[in-house]
Amino acid sequence: MVKCFRLHPMENLSFWIGIIATIAFAVTGVLAIADRGVDLFGVMVLGLITAIGGGTVRDLILETPVFWASLPIYLWVALAASAIAFYLEAFFTQPQIYRWMLYLDGFGAALFGIQGADKAWNMDFGLPLAPVILGVITAIGGGLIRDMLAGRKNLLMSHELYAIPVSLGCIVYVLILEYAPSYTTQGAIACMLLIFGFRAAAIHWNLRVPKRFITRSR
Repeated sequence: MVKCFRLHPMENLSFWIGIIATIAFAVTGVLAIADRGVDLFGVMVLGLITAIGGGTVRDLILETPVFWASLPIYLWVALAASAIAFYLEAFFTQPQIYRWMLYLDGFGAALFGIQGADKAWNMDFGLPLAPVILGVITAIGGGLIRDMLAGRKNLLMSHELYAIPVSLGCIVYVLILEYAPSYTTQGAIACMLLIFGFRAAAIHWNLRVPKRFITRSR
């Protein structure tokens, strides 16, 4: 905890936003598998995987120490949020509360997506395409792993507008890094708002991937 107070003000803000996003990821991750009859231990494992799985996969691909090794508070926050969601499932599954958690989850996806793309770019990893891919992995990787372990339809198969907003935001951010690097900070904020705005609209109006872009089931 002491370490976080030594951060630059903007990094400190990013840290606390990351904590809020981690809570949202863990809680929505638990609620997504609540109907599977999972016990407390399973809930905490799946909640933790949802919260930190994407960033962990990203760091393994980048061959860099995983982010939670230096900031283990992310682990504790994710575990605590998962346990709280388990015991307060009835509260979090109320339509209005769950809807707000989805908005927080969308904001977390926006933050983590841009952070992932930025980290890969600063490491000169597979430019220019890899930062986009790793940004998307950071945002949705944990949820994909959770769904695979829980045996449920994953985000990529659900026609939900989740990965698409993150992808678009990361693409725009990489273009800014390439052609307007002096506007990196403003670009990062704008792209996070773009992702969140797109995701929030999808939640509010229940938007889905258009049928013309979906393969026909047989």
